[in-house]
Amino acid sequence: MKKLTVILSVIASPALASGDIPIFSLFNTNFVVWLAFLLFIGVLIYLKVPGTLMGALDARADGIRAELNEAKALREDAQTILASYERKQKEVQEQANRIIEHAKLEAGEAAELAKSDLKDSIKRRLAAAQDQIASAQASAVKEVRDTAIQVAVGAAQDVIAANMTATDGSNLIDDAIEVVGSKLH
Repeated sequence: MKKLTVILSVIASPALASGDIPIFSLFNTNFVVWLAFLLFIGVLIYLKVPGTLMGALDARADGIRAELNEAKALREDAQTILASYERKQKEVQEQANRIIEHAKLEAGEAAELAKSDLKDSIKRRLAAAQDQIASAQASAVKEVRDTAIQVAVGAAQDVIAANMTATDGSNLIDDAIEVVGSKLH
């Protein structure tokens, strides 16, 4: 590449075209520029600038390569962690589904138990209400009987008192005394 640059710069020199100034003269600006360029390239080579540049570029490439490897390792770690979290999420979802199913089952059982308890409670209350009704009915019947007996006794007293004479009363007392005497012995 260097040789090609030198050859092209010599060939393309306008000093060659003019013919007045010799090609290798210090009065020829193209030649001076060409010499300065060669001197500059020589100084760069002497100071090992290309090697330093190549070393810096190699170091930069190695750094980029290391960063890419690290990024690849981080990506693999991230994928592993993601897969782990996806598995855990799936397990948690399955566990949540099992809990929901179990809760539904328990809720159904609790509803059935509540229905059964409600039916039993209704039966007990109906039985208690029927007992109260029967008791109230018996009490009402007793009250009616007692009232009927009192009315009948009162009416019988009135009828007996109206139809009884003194001799009939004496005979009734004597008969009652005999009945009581026979029962006591």
